[in-house]
Amino acid sequence: MSLERPVAEDPYAKLPSLPSFQLTSSDVTDGQPLADAQVQAEGDTSPQLSWEGAPEGTKSYVVTCFDPDAPTPSGFWHWVVVDLPADVTQLPSGAGGSDDSLPGNAFHVRNDVGGRSFTGAAPPEGDHKHRYYFAVHAVGADSLGVDKEASPAVVSFNLVFKALARATLVGTYQH
Repeated sequence: MSLERPVAEDPYAKLPSLPSFQLTSSDVTDGQPLADAQVQAEGDTSPQLSWEGAPEGTKSYVVTCFDPDAPTPSGFWHWVVVDLPADVTQLPSGAGGSDDSLPGNAFHVRNDVGGRSFTGAAPPEGDHKHRYYFAVHAVGADSLGVDKEASPAVVSFNLVFKALARATLVGTYQH
């Protein structure tokens, strides 16, 4: 079986344009391979993320990790955190372990493995390099208006209407 296929486009290029702000990480360097800790078989640990410069009117944040290069028609959601309070501007490494490690009323929705947590990079062996888009979305409402049963697609749909800005950082991984 061949996994040969075109490289997927930037998943955010298909959405309405949003202003950006600064997203950094002590664990992820933009455009570079992910550390072992962010690989499913090696550590399965969410990276440290810090952000600044979100626009005035930001009332909460949504943090996601998406792999558009997965061999599916819809990519693969690795992490979705909803309703982080506006005064939170960083998540420590490992914050994606469970809802207990999140501040305020923030919560996880199920990732594409089925868990309410971060799941690390796990592309098929021999596949081309995958990109992992870590994104922080500044939201103009205290709550995105979804619950724990929402899918990542429903979260993304709501972000189209409620996000004020988006910051991204892209790590890569290949077996």
